[in-house]
Amino acid sequence: MAGIFISFEGIDFSGKTEQARRLFETLRTAGYDAELLREPGGVEIAEAIRHILLDAKNSGMTDRAELLLYSAARAQITKEKIQPALAAGKIIVADRFVDSTTAYQGYGRQLDLDFVRRVNLFATWATLPVITFLLDIPLEVAAARLRQSGKAADRLEREDHDFHQRVQQAYLQMAQAEPARFAVIDGTPSMDAISRQINETLRRRLGLRI
Repeated sequence: MAGIFISFEGIDFSGKTEQARRLFETLRTAGYDAELLREPGGVEIAEAIRHILLDAKNSGMTDRAELLLYSAARAQITKEKIQPALAAGKIIVADRFVDSTTAYQGYGRQLDLDFVRRVNLFATWATLPVITFLLDIPLEVAAARLRQSGKAADRLEREDHDFHQRVQQAYLQMAQAEPARFAVIDGTPSMDAISRQINETLRRRLGLRI
């Protein structure tokens, strides 16, 4: 079987990380050779870059440095993990990929979108997921979940409302522009209900036996 690349996207606290984990476990239980990855991170060099990117102490980071650091981390995991796994016929489940950079750095930071897309293609050797689940939640729900989590906000989570609104709207625009790849999922029902919808979508679109 050829490898399958599935990604999860959404604003912070959309539930994408939990759903990626659940899907990975479902796939493994069903007998698929699956691998769960997170972005940025997933391999040693990319994890080191992740620490720099998310550390709230690095508030002076420029928008261009941020874009290039995310892309550097992505290039490392693409070459070290994603491409070999796909070549071996595995199913990759990724918590974020290039769409995050388009949404956060392209739209959120308002960097040149054409340049961001070219950097994305360069950093990934034009590797893209075959299906991307976008978990969509209102900004108010995300803010409430952050408060309930009790965790300190990271550098990006500390950005203002306008920034996060641009990111949220960007995701929806991207999904509308690529309906064959994106599947928009309401992220407000129960985790179990969302998981069922994701599994049904994969059965319908990719014929997975889950």
